[in-house]
Amino acid sequence: MERKTKSILLVFFGILIAFPLFSMTYYTMVRTSTPEFCGSCHEIRPAVMAWKSSTHVNNAQGFVADCMDCHLPAPHDTVDFFFTKTMHGAKDVLAHFTGGAETYDRAVMRERIWATMKNDQCMKCHRNILHMPGKRGAMLAHRKVLYAGNGEEYRCTDCHRDLVHNDRQFFEYKQFSAPYRANGLPNLGI
Repeated sequence: MERKTKSILLVFFGILIAFPLFSMTYYTMVRTSTPEFCGSCHEIRPAVMAWKSSTHVNNAQGFVADCMDCHLPAPHDTVDFFFTKTMHGAKDVLAHFTGGAETYDRAVMRERIWATMKNDQCMKCHRNILHMPGKRGAMLAHRKVLYAGNGEEYRCTDCHRDLVHNDRQFFEYKQFSAPYRANGLPNLGI
């Protein structure tokens, strides 16, 4: 067989194997990255229901921040995204089979997320946080977070803890709510 024919056959078989593999990976990633999929897990369902009634879904801008927008690195950081997504999934599957919903403590999990959530997660969407006319306290707090002094580290969740996963009796719409005030501002001395 000629060398050129071998090369063409190798490319052809490479495409024949790679295309379905890539397609299945992409399809799986898309199907498992929806709030509906996250809510299919008994342990996570209460958190998804609370999210549905929050301002991260219901706002005048029509913007919706999904689970992966807050809990996973940006998809362009592909390796970190896939690693973190896999670890979250493995953790949830392990929790499901070792204890189930009865032993899943939302308060403990919430504290763990608040302690480990990186500011980058919030700042994927909340980017223009230094210029908020009429909200001097918020601007000062954001400046302190973004430009922390030596040895200081502040997280968005230090102030913004009660936004999304609170159980509500009614859907909360941002435009009909009282002006928001982060509950952690006194912790920053503001």
